[in-house]
Amino acid sequence: MRSVSAFSLIAAAIGSAARLPRVSRQGDGNSTIECPPIPAPYPTWEQLPKQPSLPDPFLPLAYTTPDNAEDVIAGRGEGRVQTPEEWYQCRRPEIIQLLQEYQYGYYPDPAEETVEATRSGNTLNIAVTAGGKRGSFRATIQLPSGASESNPAPVVINIGGMQNQPYLGAGIAVAQFDYTSVAPDSNAKTGAFWSIYNGRDIGVLTAWAWGFHRTLDAINMTVPEIDATRVGVTGCSRLGKAALAAGLFDERITLTMPMSSGVQGAGPYRYYALSGQGENLENSKQGAGWWTNSKLGTFVNHAEYLPYDAHTIAAAIAPRALVIDQGEGDQFTNSKGTAIVIYPAAKVVYDWLGASENIAISVRRGGHCDLSGFSSILPYVQKVFFGTPTNVDYNDLGSYGSPMATAFPWATAVPEA
Repeated sequence: MRSVSAFSLIAAAIGSAARLPRVSRQGDGNSTIECPPIPAPYPTWEQLPKQPSLPDPFLPLAYTTPDNAEDVIAGRGEGRVQTPEEWYQCRRPEIIQLLQEYQYGYYPDPAEETVEATRSGNTLNIAVTAGGKRGSFRATIQLPSGASESNPAPVVINIGGMQNQPYLGAGIAVAQFDYTSVAPDSNAKTGAFWSIYNGRDIGVLTAWAWGFHRTLDAINMTVPEIDATRVGVTGCSRLGKAALAAGLFDERITLTMPMSSGVQGAGPYRYYALSGQGENLENSKQGAGWWTNSKLGTFVNHAEYLPYDAHTIAAAIAPRALVIDQGEGDQFTNSKGTAIVIYPAAKVVYDWLGASENIAISVRRGGHCDLSGFSSILPYVQKVFFGTPTNVDYNDLGSYGSPMATAFPWATAVPEA
């Protein structure tokens, strides 16, 4: 038994200090960084500027106001982040809090949880207790040949299904948990997560992300054959959305691997008509409103007022590794929008932070959740986990061609770090 004490970034982001007029944070060396205030309460869509293009990730929410909308859109807004240190100390924690407020719901405090895990062969039994309530679920592991306590393997935690054998053959362990036993893909408040947190305005994507994290806890406690410093998370479609959330909310995740994830994942809320069926906030909220919190529903028919988009989520994962999978034959998740709008916009931030090699995209042939996607990204996974060189161009946007630069005009005014 142990009490989990990870996620210091989340704890810092949602602390009471955010409500002070200014927040002083000690940076590297002797410098003190003055962070902008975080609005309290958060603005509603009526109080935010309409932004048909992707919002400027360098601009704090306090300065994202309608009275300077033209400057906000163009990257000329007052109070933009100026240095990577300021990004890490101020802006990234703000983004993580903002995304909880507007999309995911507030992630439960792991410091208040006690995690217990037992291992029987390749099965992990996981139990979590918090506030006098208890939830439990199971996960399974598959170890590659040669994995041992003295030679631990990296692991990819999968939700749903994937091509296991190529990864096992490459020396990578695979873990999986039944997401429906953590939280069903519905409004039903059953499963391990809701056994503890029923009554909170939290989306099911966040509940599934919690399942990834508690599975990692169990691996750390019971599977010495796995190296806890090399951890990937993956899933496809709605489960890819959950994998993206899992990477966002836990800095222990080395590599985030969302596959065909679409809107509320790596797909844009804006530019939704670029390919496929036009997946957008409106039809995703109508079809599965439980994926995210109720606050996001207030932006239905007003998505262009959101102060973020999927590129913001991706950028907040930096400098840790992220590889996005999309299929050119996928008519469901706006692969073109993810490839030419979201990916290059997020890469601007990764480049600025000096982490260019830690963001990648694989635009493959094939349709929605084609399992070939896992083989397509495997060379990049091996590069991250083992340092194995690859000749694959993971900036290639396939038949979609070049980035749509007009979608992120602020990129012409990147701060001089």
